[in-house]
Amino acid sequence: MEKINKIVKNSYVQSLENCRNGDRIEEIEAIQNLIKNSKKIVVATSNGKKFKVVKNIILKVLDTHTNHNTISNCKNNQNNIIIEMLDICTNSADLTRMPALTKGMIAVDTTNADLIIARGRLGVAGSGSLLLIMDGKGRILTGAMSPSSIIHNESIEHKIEFELLKALEKIGIMVEL
Repeated sequence: MEKINKIVKNSYVQSLENCRNGDRIEEIEAIQNLIKNSKKIVVATSNGKKFKVVKNIILKVLDTHTNHNTISNCKNNQNNIIIEMLDICTNSADLTRMPALTKGMIAVDTTNADLIIARGRLGVAGSGSLLLIMDGKGRILTGAMSPSSIIHNESIEHKIEFELLKALEKIGIMVEL
């Protein structure tokens, strides 16, 4: 977390001094490392099907990083990595302007997660969906969008998988299913 804080501060300073010229490899690496080294990951949903899709992909990312050590939902596994669902309903987020972001912020406010994965409506009904990966402070690390379900006609599980893989790909984390 210390590295990402330094990266964020440096980018603020660069922006204030009008000398920021795009992303740097150290910034991408810091985001990758934060994701790969997270010990507590919360998926901002209480829907078991959605959780399972996200968990399976994140396990592949962490498994690759930890050289195939055991990772589970248990709090006493050897790597001390926890992946869990949010234990409160997030339906109230749909009453806000950015439901996906609000779901993530509910997780920030109610857990002590290192990493939060939130997915929901982009904006108003019909606007499509947004998946966000955030750190424990609520900073957005990456994300991906999909069109409205009326447009794509695919299962929610397939779209969540697509969005999560795209979000990870944007920061250089490739996952093979």
